[in-house]
Amino acid sequence: MAENTLSSKYNPQEVEAGRYQEWLEKDLFKPSGDKKAKPYSIVIPPPNVTGKLHLGHAWDTTLQDMIIRQKRMQGYDTLWLPGMDHAGIATQAKVEAKLQEQGISRYDLGREKFVEQVWDWKEEYATHIREQWGKLGISVDYSRERFTLDEGLSKAVRKVFVSLYEKGLIYRGEYIINWDPKARTALSDIEVIHKDVEGAFYHMTYELADGSGAVEIATTRPETMLGDTAVAVHPDDERYQHLIGKNVILPIVNKEIPVVADTYVDMEFGTGVVKITPAHDPNDFEVGNRHDLPRVNVMNEDGTMNELAGKYAGMDRFEARKAIVKELEELGRLVKIEKMVHSVGHSERTGVVVEPRLSTQWFVKMAPLAKRAIENQETEDAVEFYPPRFNQTFLRWMENVHDWVISRQLWWGHQIPAWYHKETGEMYVGMQAPEDSENWVRDSDVLDTWFSSALWPFSTMGWPDTENEDFKRYFPTNTLVTGYDIIFFWVSRMIFQSLEFTDSRPFKNVLIHGLIRDEQGRKMSKSLGNGIDPMEVIEKYGADALRWFLSNGSAPGQDVRFSYEKMDAAWNFINKIWNASRFVLMNVEGMSAADLHLDGQKSVADRWILTRLNETIEKVTHLFDRFEFGEAGRNLYNFIWDDFCDWYIEMSKETLYGDNPEAKRMNQAVLVYVLDNIVRLLHPIMPFVTEEIFSKLSTTTGSIVVASYPEVNEFSDESAAEGMEVLKEVIRAVRNIRAEVNTPLSKAVTLLIQANDEKVQAFLTANQNYIMRFCNPDKLVIATELAVPDMAMSQVITGATIYLPLANLINLTEEIARLEKELAKLDGEVKRVQGKLANERFVSKAPQAVVDQERAKEADYLEKQQAVAQRIAQLKELQ
Repeated sequence: MAENTLSSKYNPQEVEAGRYQEWLEKDLFKPSGDKKAKPYSIVIPPPNVTGKLHLGHAWDTTLQDMIIRQKRMQGYDTLWLPGMDHAGIATQAKVEAKLQEQGISRYDLGREKFVEQVWDWKEEYATHIREQWGKLGISVDYSRERFTLDEGLSKAVRKVFVSLYEKGLIYRGEYIINWDPKARTALSDIEVIHKDVEGAFYHMTYELADGSGAVEIATTRPETMLGDTAVAVHPDDERYQHLIGKNVILPIVNKEIPVVADTYVDMEFGTGVVKITPAHDPNDFEVGNRHDLPRVNVMNEDGTMNELAGKYAGMDRFEARKAIVKELEELGRLVKIEKMVHSVGHSERTGVVVEPRLSTQWFVKMAPLAKRAIENQETEDAVEFYPPRFNQTFLRWMENVHDWVISRQLWWGHQIPAWYHKETGEMYVGMQAPEDSENWVRDSDVLDTWFSSALWPFSTMGWPDTENEDFKRYFPTNTLVTGYDIIFFWVSRMIFQSLEFTDSRPFKNVLIHGLIRDEQGRKMSKSLGNGIDPMEVIEKYGADALRWFLSNGSAPGQDVRFSYEKMDAAWNFINKIWNASRFVLMNVEGMSAADLHLDGQKSVADRWILTRLNETIEKVTHLFDRFEFGEAGRNLYNFIWDDFCDWYIEMSKETLYGDNPEAKRMNQAVLVYVLDNIVRLLHPIMPFVTEEIFSKLSTTTGSIVVASYPEVNEFSDESAAEGMEVLKEVIRAVRNIRAEVNTPLSKAVTLLIQANDEKVQAFLTANQNYIMRFCNPDKLVIATELAVPDMAMSQVITGATIYLPLANLINLTEEIARLEKELAKLDGEVKRVQGKLANERFVSKAPQAVVDQERAKEADYLEKQQAVAQRIAQLKELQ
């Protein structure tokens, strides 16, 4: 059975090499096809084809893979559907930047040729992404991979657009929108990042046309004054009642514009007089509508001034600002420049300052869609957020949502299915072009990327073909995993679109995770240069170590800090598992599966580890169901490192190297059984190393990918578990005392154990072989009554007191001080538990098992408290 042994050293590169391809060749990631099995589906949040995956993607996909691998092992008919997003503005910006390096613009190529270039980019980066998915080990079904611009999804997008248009929920209108002058496209509110920048309030005067004086106004954007069509005051402002209805002269332009009264004006802010520029400010736009003011747009799409800016035409907006301020100063109209720091919108994709700009765009009317999404959260079909607080985040956004601008002035994306008649100007919206298409011109705009992404859970399943087998079986999906930073962008939109078009929520659960930050807690970014390439981490530590770190990083919704120290700890844990597995495999060499059965008499250590295994299976399964992976990992770590490796394997050596063949065979069977269950429990988190170990066990066949997940069984023995805890306390107590007086384990000492009752005495006597092995006494006495030497160090444990007569090594004063410290600790525990039990609310509302557990703790602490106090009194008499 030599081929079933592991190499002497854990090498993740060797373990992981070629394994993913094996899984793919065996079609292990596809749905089982078992129609009797319960379906469980996840759609991957599609990464943008703009570059390589970062640590955030690795975290996101690892969590999804853990969920789907566990469900697959639990017998569900699982589908994890992969795909990628065309990421309109982001991808177009990348390709344009690449062309710019070659001295080419998209306009040089034309729309068709440029789009071909972007498709080439997409294929290149999609290949990179798939390679990275493979390195991470994610178990997606590639046969169902989708892309937001593929033929099926394009059909779904057109269907949704046309349907919403026909319902009056999509409309075309002229509004102030966020404009990106570099990408030359509209942006939605959530594509704008606000940053604090140093700016100024420019105070200037507008002279009254009748020569009776002037009014002072202030603006942060003097370049837009060329498009002013009024100034406004509050109708109740007594200072300016006499001005309402008069005209002022717009400086530089020298045209008369009216003074209007509007409640929009804040009387307490500034001078109480504001300039109104309907084509360049959203609030001014509304004021303009109320007063029927003209809209004068003085800026081009690229952020330069247009012909309506007169002599400033062709100048960049910020250069024009400087020139206009200078001219105002020369005209004597500039009062002062007040420096200030204010929040300015920047394009998320190109980084340039966003320009509020009048533009004709396509919008989604959000009120009815949001209303239904909000109401749905009160029904049985509600989407459950983990953690639940994000439900409020979702609801707040839906309650305050504005109409959604969905058109983008790009070439890469879903072109809007609207056509305009060349002669009449009539507009047609439909799934296909008009029959006499030569007489019509198609709208050149494309749809916001999030419009198609919002359909992802059902469009990927074949919708609008509602008879599609995948749609019928796997939609609605079960769980979405995503970061809290795109609840507004994506999660909210998937919910309202799914309700509108499928009458169902798109997913049952949404697991929200945080962001990965650096060791200092900073967000990873190119500007800080603190980004971490997950592929480099895998190269050094292996995918399993990275996945273990990512799965245990934090609680749902919380951020996690990456550090190489944590990666070292993850690698060390896997190495511990590897070495434990080598020990087990070497000690069962030559044994068949038939030899390794669990029928027969078991030692207390056997029964204890099987009981602890059951407890771990129950806890981990429950925690996985609640997406509390950090807690699940902590339970696994404690069981594997402490219970299995540090205690059970060490105790096994007593039996394995002993002379009782049946005890040895049982010990071997338990070792293999527990290891088998450990690797199954770990497989969703560490797929590669668990497959390697699983393949070496003679009790297993096939791949662990489709092996059954552990379930709680009949091997539970509470008395063995309690007894084992006493044994462990004895061993720990002796080791602690030895350490305090610097007496190494190699030096034999006398060990006296005074049991509190005959039951404890009998148990310890029956298992004294473990005490002999781990405590190395030259003399061991276990009794309920003992003649305790005066000069002995002691330790009170549950059910007994340990004495080590070390007369020549004991300082009475130090020993009393040590025991008094122990007594103070016990006093605190007694006070805490009694306070809890005195709380009527706790006793009446907590589960009875929890209350009983606290009462048992109280009894244990009180017994220890009394024994320590008595020992202190005895030692004080000797001073």
